[in-house]
Amino acid sequence: MRNNITLFNSDQHRYILLNESEPGEEDGIPSNQYLILHNGKGTLLDPGGFGVMPQVLNEMLQYLNPEDIEAIVLSHQDPDIVGGLNSWMQLTPARIYASRIWLRFLPHYGISGMQRFIGVADQGEHITLDSGLSLQFVPAHFLHSPGQINAYDPLSKILFSGDVGAAMVPTDECEVFVSDFQRHLPFTEGFHKRYMASNRALRYWVQQVRKLDVDIIAPQHGPLYRGQAKEDFLNWLYDLACGSDLLDVE
Repeated sequence: MRNNITLFNSDQHRYILLNESEPGEEDGIPSNQYLILHNGKGTLLDPGGFGVMPQVLNEMLQYLNPEDIEAIVLSHQDPDIVGGLNSWMQLTPARIYASRIWLRFLPHYGISGMQRFIGVADQGEHITLDSGLSLQFVPAHFLHSPGQINAYDPLSKILFSGDVGAAMVPTDECEVFVSDFQRHLPFTEGFHKRYMASNRALRYWVQQVRKLDVDIIAPQHGPLYRGQAKEDFLNWLYDLACGSDLLDVE
């Protein structure tokens, strides 16, 4: 089990990859949870399912108290992202940002207090939180969710990419960063071919990302991309046939 990893640290701004869940807490794919600290306040990115919530909370408490969490960002609607949200809403005063198309769906998780949710527009948008933290929401529709949003932090130059870039790497081989994209490819190729909707959706996303000054692409599952591995990953995605491209239609 890894320790928390500080991906960026400056005077009043810190971007942290929190510790993975304890083995056995969830039988699904291990997920990454991220915490952005800015001027003494916190933002959680995809806080995780119900089973990992106690561990994520324990790691978060090393940095700040729950009442200092001002925002929670949900990249999309899956249970490995939203499953623990009720508990986070009870512990924190955070506003929750999610694609507007999922606001009618989320109450099916037993969530109340929907007035705390803010729907993100399809085309993406910029927000500035009370702490002064600025985030840019980047549309990642149909990758794999029709309402997925990514979050770009211009101070750290980190793009939280949700399921784009996700990989299923054996626990004993999972490093923090991808060191060799070709060696990493078997762990991510099948997922992208099956779960991403089409090459057209991928190309649109890559075009949006290349307009940004991104140092690190941080997915919800598996190691992160930086340097040459980031460039190799974007180039691979741009030409990848996936989803509906692979249907055998007469």
